[in-house]
Amino acid sequence: MLDVGKVRRCGPFRDIIIIGAASGYGAQNQATQDAPEVLRRFDFLGQLEESGIPYQWDGIVHLEKPHASALDSVATICSLLAKKTKEAILEGLFPVVIGGDHSCAIGTWSGIKSAIEGPIGLIWIDAHMDSHTFASSPSGAIHGMPLACLLGHGDEKLTSIASPGPKLEAGNVCLIGVRSYEEGEANLLSSLGVRVFAMDEIRQRGIDEVMKVAFSIVEKNTVGFGVSIDLDALDPLEEPGVGSPVPGGLLKKELASALSRYRESGCLLGVEIVEYNPYLDSKFATAHAASELIEALVP
Repeated sequence: MLDVGKVRRCGPFRDIIIIGAASGYGAQNQATQDAPEVLRRFDFLGQLEESGIPYQWDGIVHLEKPHASALDSVATICSLLAKKTKEAILEGLFPVVIGGDHSCAIGTWSGIKSAIEGPIGLIWIDAHMDSHTFASSPSGAIHGMPLACLLGHGDEKLTSIASPGPKLEAGNVCLIGVRSYEEGEANLLSSLGVRVFAMDEIRQRGIDEVMKVAFSIVEKNTVGFGVSIDLDALDPLEEPGVGSPVPGGLLKKELASALSRYRESGCLLGVEIVEYNPYLDSKFATAHAASELIEALVP
């Protein structure tokens, strides 16, 4: 690894590196931890190279033996993942993380932030808010908490990964596609001033207009931004292979088209695709969707 300190600006990045994260410990159903291996084994990302986008795999982060508690397991795998994403940025690579449940986002963006000098933005595309803490969560499932942790709210084992304290500032974050949430997490995001684009607003304004506004939020006063996509943001009638399906979501074709505007922005730091459940997929439709969304974003 190059010992270059912190990166002072985003890009240009040399090559795309795919980092798998076999994280299922944050969910009640751990099936999503097999997602990176399925996508790699069946070469669903091979269509990237067919489109002239070269990439390399950097293996799959996993635990040899889970801890007794889900909290410790999530904290450990996120710490390992944070090390990988930090190294990728410092080496001038463009990281694409394939989860796993969405708790892996704590590791992805904690690592990237630790390599960047200055604030970063994040577009969080999800049917859910993922902004619970253990105090507000009805289920206690950690994949419902990663955004809160990145904003500095939650268990210290998760908020202190890669470095202590918040990794994101609320004014540099926005959520897109939300249609299922609880009062506690909604109150937290509202109190912090995080911009949330629910599906009702997206239907009224159109996904292209929403993406323009989202870009202005995450690009303003930051040195770069990332995109974290939970595949359950998509409509399960089209893409059934997700961890927590919710009716009435985004259409893959429209989302991919809207995301493609970020490809040449010069400020995209990394991409994350999570919550693929291969056991619920139909003819690998959702696997292909994951690849198409990555292709829409990677520079």
